[in-house]
Amino acid sequence: MNNHFKAFFGLLTLLVAGSAFFAPVHAAPKGKPTVGTSGYPLPRFAALKANEVNMRTGPGTQYPISWVYHRKALPMEIIDEFGPWRKVRDHENTTGWILRQLLLAPRSAMIRGKTRTLYQKKSLTSAPSIIAEPGVIGRLLACDGIWCRLNIKGRKGWIERRHLWGVYKNEVIK
Repeated sequence: MNNHFKAFFGLLTLLVAGSAFFAPVHAAPKGKPTVGTSGYPLPRFAALKANEVNMRTGPGTQYPISWVYHRKALPMEIIDEFGPWRKVRDHENTTGWILRQLLLAPRSAMIRGKTRTLYQKKSLTSAPSIIAEPGVIGRLLACDGIWCRLNIKGRKGWIERRHLWGVYKNEVIK
């Protein structure tokens, strides 16, 4: 092997080893939820606390900002933790790191797909309560079975959970 190839492979080895050292991988395990270093389960949902929140490429201010969110209460799925940082995933499957102080525990959910009707009771034959466009965010009040109850600007209604981003398939919220 000539010296150029040896130098190239040596440099490549350093880059790969260095990137593993400086950019730790904290992938959330698939399947059963685990417990993060905070003592809370992973994955879990939270919401953005402010109208402007930076998402970074890594867990620290030394990492570049990859996205700026301008939507308070936007639901985010927390998939990992590293010190005060939370690795999150948004409704478009974008992932990055947000400081935990910029996330709220009160749950929210977002209407997805198309315009949806929220009902006064847990029934498609119940009287409509709210008509909501895709992307509308409401405070998540309860989920049981296929139904979730949202509060959207003071109006409450029931919607099938499959039309929401921000709640898991079998999650019960009381």
